[in-house]
Formats: sequence, structure tokens, C-alpha cells
Amino acid sequence: MSILEVRGVEKIYSTRIGGSKVRALRNVCFAVEPGEYVAIMGESGSGKTTLLNIIAALDKPTNGTVTLDGMDIGGIKESEIAAFRRDNLGFVFQEFNLLDTFTIEDNIYLPLVLAKKSYAVMRDRLMPIADRLGISGILKKYPYEVSGGQKQRAAVARAMITEPRLILADEPTGALDSRASDELLRLFADVNEAGQTVLMVTHSVKAASVSRRVLFIKDGEVFHQLYRGDDTSEQFYQKISDTLTLLATGGQIK
Repeated sequence: MSILEVRGVEKIYSTRIGGSKVRALRNVCFAVEPGEYVAIMGESGSGKTTLLNIIAALDKPTNGTVTLDGMDIGGIKESEIAAFRRDNLGFVFQEFNLLDTFTIEDNIYLPLVLAKKSYAVMRDRLMPIADRLGISGILKKYPYEVSGGQKQRAAVARAMITEPRLILADEPTGALDSRASDELLRLFADVNEAGQTVLMVTHSVKAASVSRRVLFIKDGEVFHQLYRGDDTSEQFYQKISDTLTLLATGGQIK
């Protein structure tokens, strides 16, 4: 059974001036299987961020459905949305979204504090993750005392600590230098190899080439997709790059 199903999703906005309609998404359909690592790519304005917001239950589709483990996200009561996100989804953002007044440890604990977990449970969950992500030595430091790569690792730890069904990453390498980006991409690959399902929105061909499948969004639709199969990251990188060139120039995709 698919962990995530997006069926016939459309999103239509009304402009403030003139009340004209803007169709951000049109008949988007795809599914994600447990343990998959899927990247979503497209030019600015293609609709990929709108799609991610709908999957994250931050927005609702005008038409269509999004289900997570068979649960219709659009049918969740507003009073229960925050708890649903906290219990089922892990978020990794470009800007880290860490609180400077909290230590790295407390930032990672925050979702479990909101879920009213005991300190013993939080500690038991944190230490294996911190060891695995290589941040055990910075847990007592504050975000302004560590590097961008370490901040992003902390953000990944915060996303993982709730044991989510799905990790959603929005341009996770966008604020990192090339070395920190490479480290983060290796980390995502390792997390996925361990069984975590990952859905990532990115402009980066390099970031997408670490995934197992790439969905290309154009004018609000899933225009094409590529499976990595037995390709190396370098081979998949070239295929992704070639596809983006064809999408941009209006060429024919075979």
C-alpha cells in the first residue's frame, strides 16, 4: 500500500485585484511507496511549493485528495491538524527554523515536548539519532554557535525524533555551502537506506540525483518522471539535467 497518494489535486487562487483565477496545480496524480526517496523539481512558479504545502496540510486543494497511510488529509479537523503534522510528518526547511534561545538539544526535543512526552522518552530517542547524525558533541550549544551544516543536521534530527511516516524537505541544501550540502545529501541517503520515506522539493540537480525518483512539475502538472534504477548518482545527474533542459526549451522527452 502506498504511504502517500495524491489524486487529481488542483489548486485555484483568486487574485485580490480583479478576482481573476490562477490555477497553480492541475490534476496532479502520483503515489509514494514506503521507503521511497522522491525529489520534486520544476522552475519557479511551476507549483511545486504549493504542492508541498498541500501535502504538509498547510494548505488545502481546491479539488482532489491527498492521503497519508489511507487517511484523507483534507478531512482532518482544523483543531487536529497541528497534532497530525507533529505525529506523522517531519519537516526540514532551507532556513533551519531553529530557535536561537534554545540549545540544539532543546530545539530537537521541541516536537516531543509539544506532544507531552517524558524526558526519559525524549532522551532515549535523541541519543541514537544524535550519534548517527554526528551532533552529539554540540547538543548543549546554541544555534548561533554552530555551523550551517550542523544546524541542518539538527533540523534533520528534529524531523526524525517524532518517528514520522514521511519526511518533507523544502530546498534543504539551499542555505548551505557545497561541502555542507554534500554532507547533508549523504545523510539523507543514509536515512532513506535505513527505511525512512523522504519527499524533497529542490532546484538542485545534485540534490535530486541522490534520490531514487524525480517528478518534474511544469505549469502545475506532473510533466515527467525519472527513476534512478541502477544508475550511479553521476549518470542520474546527467539524465535529470538533460530533462530539465528539454523542459525549459520545449523539447520532446522520449
